[in-house]
Amino acid sequence: MQQVDSDRRARAYRAGAQIARSQIAADAPEDAQALADVQASDIVVVAGTYDHVEKVLGALEMPHTRIGPDDFAGVRLRPDQLLVVNCPGNLPPRAIPGIADFVAQGGSLFTTDWALKHVIEPAFPGTISFNRRPTADDVVRVEIADHDNPFIKGVLDDNDDPQWWLEASSYPITIHDASRVKVLLSSSELAARYGESPVAVLFGHGGGEVFHMISHYYLQRTELRSARHTMPASAWAAEKSVAVSPAAAAEMADLNLGEVESAGSSARLFANVVAQHKRRTS
Repeated sequence: MQQVDSDRRARAYRAGAQIARSQIAADAPEDAQALADVQASDIVVVAGTYDHVEKVLGALEMPHTRIGPDDFAGVRLRPDQLLVVNCPGNLPPRAIPGIADFVAQGGSLFTTDWALKHVIEPAFPGTISFNRRPTADDVVRVEIADHDNPFIKGVLDDNDDPQWWLEASSYPITIHDASRVKVLLSSSELAARYGESPVAVLFGHGGGEVFHMISHYYLQRTELRSARHTMPASAWAAEKSVAVSPAAAAEMADLNLGEVESAGSSARLFANVVAQHKRRTS
C-alpha cells in the first residue's frame, strides 16, 4: 500500500506540475522564461530525512544540485543562488552564520518544518519561531493571506480548496516581527487546532529573502472533503483552462481532483519562488 500511495503522489505531482507550467506560460511569460533559464547550479537543495523538496523540482523538470547536510560546510554559496533546506535542517552549527550572510548578500533561502527551529531561529532571531505546540498527523484547509504578492500568483483561484498535510510533530509558526514578516498562506483550521495560522511566510534580510513553510513541502497525503474533490483530476485542468498533454492525462487517469489540486498548488508556489528569485538575481 505504501508503494501505491507513493506512486499516486508522484503522479499527482507530475500532472500538477505540468498544469502549473502551462499556466505560467500563459499568464506569466516572463516567469516562464526565467524558469527556462534556470541552471542546476542556481538551486542548491540540502537533503532532508523527512521532506523532499527535490521531488517537487523533479516534477517541475527544474535542474538543481542536491547535497547532503554533512557536505554543506564545504559549499561556497553565491548571492544569486536559491538554497533549499529540507526538514529537519540539522546542519552543522558553524554553518548557521554563513546562511545568514548568504541571505544578507542577496541569496534566497527556502526552509521547511523543523528547519524553523534548527536554522531560522538561530540564523534570524526575532523573526519567527516554533510555538512549542507540535501538530498531530493532520490535514488542514489553506487560504491565501496576501493576494497581491507575486509569489502567490496562480496558486489558488476562487474554486480551489487545497488541503495541506501536517506531518505528526510539525512546528506551527509564531511571528515576532509583524512589520517584517509577511504571511503568504494561512489556515484558520491550523490556528484553531494548534494556536497559529501561518502556513507559508516570507521576510527580507539584507539584500535577500527567507521563505518558510510549516510541515513538509512534498505532501504525502490529502483529504477529499467534498464532492468536487472526488471528481476526476482532469476536471481540475479544465477549471484552469489548461489542455493537458497525453503524458499528463495518462498520469492522472485514476487520480482525483483533490490529489492533483494539492500537488499542483504546491508546484505552482515553488515555481513562483524560483521564477521570482531568478528574475531578481539575473
